Order: sequence, then C-alpha cells, then structure tokens
Amino acid sequence: MKTEILQKKNTRTAPTVRGKRLAPEEREKQIVDKAIQYFAAHGFSASTHELAREIGITQPLLYRYFPNKEALVDRVFHEVYLSRWNPDWEDDLKDRTKPLHQRMCAYYKDYARIILRNEWVRIFIFAGLTREGINNRYLKRIREHIFELVLSELRHEYKISDPSPQQLEDEVELVWSVHASIFYIGMRKWVYGLDVPKDIDRLIEQKVASFLDGAPTVMRNMRRID
Repeated sequence: MKTEILQKKNTRTAPTVRGKRLAPEEREKQIVDKAIQYFAAHGFSASTHELAREIGITQPLLYRYFPNKEALVDRVFHEVYLSRWNPDWEDDLKDRTKPLHQRMCAYYKDYARIILRNEWVRIFIFAGLTREGINNRYLKRIREHIFELVLSELRHEYKISDPSPQQLEDEVELVWSVHASIFYIGMRKWVYGLDVPKDIDRLIEQKVASFLDGAPTVMRNMRRID
C-alpha cells in the first residue's frame, strides 16, 4: 500500500463560526483544530486577539480555555506531534526475529504516514524558526527512542563494537541522514510546492537500503581511524 501523504493543499483559514453554542469539550477541540490550521498556514506571529478572531470566538472565551498563547501553542504541539507518537515503533525496531532492513522500512513507512502532512511539516518549520525549545523536545525524543535504538540494532546486526562518545555522535549523524531525507519529502511538497514521488513506500525502501549498504562500513572505519 502506498503511503497516503498527498492531501489536498489548502492554506486558507477556515471560515469562522460565530454565535454557535458548543459543549466545553467541543469548543476546546474547535479552538485547537482551527489553531492548527492557522499556525500551519501563517506561523506563530498572531496575537491572541487575532487568533480569537480567526477562530471565531472572543478573546475572553479563548482565555477561558487557554490562559495565554503559550498554552495554546503547547496544546497544538501535543496534538500534532506527541499524540501521534506510536509506542509500538520501539518494540518493533527491537524485534530481532526480522531483518533490520525490514524493521526500519516498516518504521519509516508508518512514520511517513504521520509526518508527511501539511500541518506536521509546516508547523515544525515555523516552530523551528520562531519558537526555540518546542522542536528540541521532539528531536530529543527522536534521538533517544529511535536514533540510538537503530544504532544499537545496527551494531548487533553487523557485529560492530560499541562506540566511544565521539563515535556515537558521528553515528547519530549517519541516522540523521536517512531520517532527514524522508522528512525532506514533506518539505518539497508542503513548503516548496514541488511534486514528490507517488510511491513513498518504494522510495523509503530505497533510502533504507542505501543507508544499510553504507553505514556499517563507515562505522567500522571510524573504529580503525580512532
């Protein structure tokens, strides 16, 4: 099955809805959903007054649910990134009954289905440019729960000795190369407006194969040089 990432592109702010009485949980969801749309289209420069107007509510009502803009941004970050984290990824990557190539392909295909979306890519870029610290929380999780795990499995699969601290940092850069190449597909689509391959699964298989063809050799060479 090909990865579904080619959503209909729409950067216009959704029409505002005024005067409709909603239950608190429905109103909160409406605020968060429309804030996600707004931040994906325009970034984080809007004031709370402007955000309330775009969402279709009053500023005092916005403050009833989110006391300040930071609280709303944190909620958006949780909804777009943390709530979509799949805890099964780590267990699946550790499953040594399957070849590492198969495990990595399965992980990156599922990960691509999560991240190669308009709101995921654009909010992440805007956050990196204007809100230092938000992205760092997510990237710290990626390093600790995915990158270092992949490297541990890579050393086991190819019988490579444990690294020194500097070697570990260099190895992390190797994983960054394959990880960033998949994220860049979304950049091309949602930031640059370029066409991307339709068969993302096949592209991921090629990228993982290329990584596994080269990374073990580079890692062994690190140890010979040091």
